[in-house]
Amino acid sequence: MKFRNLLKNRIAQNAGWLIFGKVGQMVVNFLVGLLTARFLGPSNYGLLNYAAAYTAFFSAICTLGINSVLVKEIIDRPAQQGTTLGTALGLRAVASVLSALSLMCLTMLVDAGEPETITVVSLSGLSLVFQIFETFQYWFQSRLESKVTAVLTLLAFTLTAVYKAVLLALKKSVAFFACANALDYLLLAIFLFIAYRKHHGAKLRFSWSYGKELLKKSRYFILPALMICVYSQTDKMMLKQMLSDAEVGYYATAVSLCNVWCFVLSAIIDSLTPSIYEANQTDHERFRRRNRQLYAIVFYLSMAVSAMYTLLASPAIRILYGTEYIPAAAPLRIITWYTAFSYLGVARNIWIVCKNCQKYLIWVYLFAALSNVGLNLLLIPRMGASGAALASLAAQIITVFIVPLFIKPLRENTKLMLDAIMLKDLRHRKK
Repeated sequence: MKFRNLLKNRIAQNAGWLIFGKVGQMVVNFLVGLLTARFLGPSNYGLLNYAAAYTAFFSAICTLGINSVLVKEIIDRPAQQGTTLGTALGLRAVASVLSALSLMCLTMLVDAGEPETITVVSLSGLSLVFQIFETFQYWFQSRLESKVTAVLTLLAFTLTAVYKAVLLALKKSVAFFACANALDYLLLAIFLFIAYRKHHGAKLRFSWSYGKELLKKSRYFILPALMICVYSQTDKMMLKQMLSDAEVGYYATAVSLCNVWCFVLSAIIDSLTPSIYEANQTDHERFRRRNRQLYAIVFYLSMAVSAMYTLLASPAIRILYGTEYIPAAAPLRIITWYTAFSYLGVARNIWIVCKNCQKYLIWVYLFAALSNVGLNLLLIPRMGASGAALASLAAQIITVFIVPLFIKPLRENTKLMLDAIMLKDLRHRKK
C-alpha cells in the first residue's frame, strides 16, 4: 500500500512538472507565434508552415518508431540502460542525416523554380539532425523525473523565443524564422546531454545485435507514424500546391490555435504511461481500468474545449490575429473536434505496446492516410482550408473507431474506448 501511494505521488508530481513545462512553453510559443503570424502575413506564414509540414513528414521517418517503445525498453532492462539509449541514439543519428538530405532533394524537385520555398524548407529541415537527442527525455520519463526535462525544454524554448523576438525587431525575412526549430533542438540537445551526465546516466554504448532487436520491436511504428504525417501534414502541402500559400496560412492558424492547449493532453498521457505499463505486468483488470480512465479524461476534456472553440472562433481570430486572418475561423470550427480523436489514438499506443499489436497499426494508418488524401482531393477545391479540416477530422474518426473494428485483435481496445466514452467501469469495484 505504501509503495502504491508513493507511486501515485510520484506520478502526480511528474504530471505537475510536465504540465508546468508545457504551460510555460505554450505561453511563450503562443505569444511569439502570434506576433510572427501578424508580422509575416498569411502568405509567408503559410510558407513557414509548409516547410514545417515537410520537416514533420521526415521526422516521422527518422525516429524509426523507437520513441514508442523506448520507455518500456528502459523499464524492462534497467541494467542495460546505457546500451538501450546509445543504440537508439546511433540508429536515429543515421536516419536523421539521411532524412535531412532527402528532404532537401525532394523540395528541389517538387518546388523547382521557387528558390525562397527551397531555402525555407531546407533550413527548417536542419532540425531533424538535432532531434535525435530528445531520446534522453524518455530516460528521465522512465524514472518519473520529468521535472528535469520540463525545465530544460522551457529554457531552450525561451532562448529560441528570444531569437524570434530579435528577428521581429529587426524585421528579418521568413528564411531566418525557418532556422528557429533547428536552434530550439540544438539548445535542448546540449542541455539534455549535460543533465544526463549530471544525473549519472549510464555510459552510452551501441550494440548492433540489440539494434536489430530494437528495430524489430519498433518497426511496426515506422509506417504508422509516416501515415499519421500523411494525414496530418499533407493537407498543408496539398493546399499550397492546389491553392496558395495564404490558404496554408489560414489553415495553419486554425491548427495552431486548436493545438495551443494540447500540452495538457500530452502531459496526462506521458505521466500515466509508466503506471499503465506497471499495471499490465501485475493486474490485468487494473490495466484495463487505467486505460478506460485515460481515454475518458482525454475524450471529455477535448470535447469541452472544442465546444468553446466552436463558439468563440471568429472573435478569437479577429482579436488575436487581426482581420487579415478572419478566413481561419471556418476551418477552426471544424479542426477543433479533431483533437479528441487524435489524442485517443496517441493514448491507444500504450495499449498497443503492452499487447504487442504494433503490426496491425500499419493497416489502420494506411487506410486512414489514403482516405485523408482522397478526401483532401475532393474537398479542398470546393471548401479550401475548411475542406482540409473536414478531411482530417474524418480520417481521425476512421483511424480510431472504424478500421479497428475490422481487425479482431484491436476490437478489445475499441471496446475500452467506447466504455470510457460511456463512463463505464472507471472506478475500482470492491469485492
